[in-house]
Amino acid sequence: MNIYEKLLNKEATLSVIGLGYVGLPIALEFARKIKVMGFDIKADRIEQMRKSIDPSGELEPEAFEGCDITFTADPADLKDANFYIVGVPTPIDKHNLPDLTPVISASHAVGKALKKGDYVVYESTVYPGCTQEDCIPILEQESGLKCGEDFKVGFSPERINPGDKKHTITTITKVVSGCDDISLDNIAKTYELIVEAGVHRAPSIRVAEAAKIIENTQRDVNIALMNELSIIFNRMNINTYDVLEAAGTKWNFLNFYPGLVGGHCIGVDPYYLVYKAKEYRYHPQIINSGRFVNDSMGFYTAKQLVKKLIAAGKNIQQSRVLVMGVTFKENVSDIRNSKVADVICELKSYGVNVDVVDTHADSKELKKEYDIELTTNVRDDYDAVIVAVNHDAYMQIEEEDLKKFMKNTTNPILVDIKGIFRNKIKDLDYWSL
Repeated sequence: MNIYEKLLNKEATLSVIGLGYVGLPIALEFARKIKVMGFDIKADRIEQMRKSIDPSGELEPEAFEGCDITFTADPADLKDANFYIVGVPTPIDKHNLPDLTPVISASHAVGKALKKGDYVVYESTVYPGCTQEDCIPILEQESGLKCGEDFKVGFSPERINPGDKKHTITTITKVVSGCDDISLDNIAKTYELIVEAGVHRAPSIRVAEAAKIIENTQRDVNIALMNELSIIFNRMNINTYDVLEAAGTKWNFLNFYPGLVGGHCIGVDPYYLVYKAKEYRYHPQIINSGRFVNDSMGFYTAKQLVKKLIAAGKNIQQSRVLVMGVTFKENVSDIRNSKVADVICELKSYGVNVDVVDTHADSKELKKEYDIELTTNVRDDYDAVIVAVNHDAYMQIEEEDLKKFMKNTTNPILVDIKGIFRNKIKDLDYWSL
């Protein structure tokens, strides 16, 4: 009996290591079909999940119903599992270099629990070759077993889009790969239990790793082009969104828009590819240029606002700005690598007084990560308002609502980063990317 059949008959247990945006939805989907163990190193998060609470705020309590799952923060419990899915973060450090600490730590924990016949599948986004060059040696070292002979390894990149209720783990085609034909077949069949859209069987682990990393790199480069165009059009006094709307009437025009590119995917993954490319003595030009443009947009936005404040006759050090939205994207609580923080820090460097509100972010996390706190006392004398994130709550705001924040000031300015108020503003001094 193979591992797939054992899982199906609940004679084997599937474990998910890392229960964040990626891991928890996968664990719960599998738990409706087979026996699952959810593991996370943060005991407080485990206690929340035991109470049917998603710490990330993505899933409702109903998502936990009817699931055959146990949650644990004890690495020793992993020995009771047979099929391991690793979905831990893969961030970058302050030098924009890959930080493999989480995936390396997870590999050590899984390696200590490995037994003959077990499977390990990595979902964390990495550069091509990482699974075989960095992870498998650790699994072999910790277990004393041989990959391919005693245990199998595969790679199936995560494609979850935080805050997106339409494109979920079940509705997105799953790319799968294995260290050999047998592992590929078992891994594919296992994921087919939950992925309604089906799976794509990649010919190798390295191909699957590369496929994932270029998905976000492609988006990053395209958004960088839009951001560069917005800088050019701003100097020409042309609204970028008007230009894109006109150009978008052509059937093959690509639908990308300018914006702040942060988060744990698009703003991070290209650096993994750049890092690995240099090992092969190639220094990527387009990818690096795209990263430079996108990484600078927060500072650019702040500087444009400072220019407008000066042009309006404002004393910069007495100016007050309200920033609405600080998460890395709409309708999520995740603040990792948020480029709105760059806007805020740059404004503060000029001496501008900045208040921040957000319907989703946690003030304690913001304080810890960026030394930024959410304000509870919104004023009515802001010289400018920046709508930085298009949360649903902000999409319903009218110009009159915005004017209430600025009713006791002259020449008020609205910075609309996402262009959601385009053609709706009559009285405020309006600017967008």
